[in-house]
Amino acid sequence: MISYQTDGVEIPAIKKSQTTEWIKAVAATYGKRVGEIAYIFCSDEKILEVNRQYLQHDYYTDIITFDYCEGNRLSGDLFISLDTVRTNAEQFGSDYETELYRVIIHGILHLCGINDKGPGEREIMEAAENKALAMR
Repeated sequence: MISYQTDGVEIPAIKKSQTTEWIKAVAATYGKRVGEIAYIFCSDEKILEVNRQYLQHDYYTDIITFDYCEGNRLSGDLFISLDTVRTNAEQFGSDYETELYRVIIHGILHLCGINDKGPGEREIMEAAENKALAMR
């Protein structure tokens, strides 16, 4: 089950049932199925608080993914800063909706085992994001 929640922000205008089906389809391409996934849309201030409290990172980010996966079942809490999504869309010359869906699927791809911090990993993540966005 996928839930969409907010913490201090208005929920973004996403089609929840279509988004859920898309997420399930993307997960299936990695041999995974969706378990309990919570999207928590929040502000920059909230994501900074989460980053400091749980990861000891003192910076803003677009998404923080807490992985509770078991076997092939994806589960996790995904905090998304709508402020940073908006800033990134402007910075990358993308529209807000496309950037929002990119971040939504970015968290799922992390749960599927794709990383983006090591050498060459960012390119692999971007390719996976683009492939997933094309499935929307």
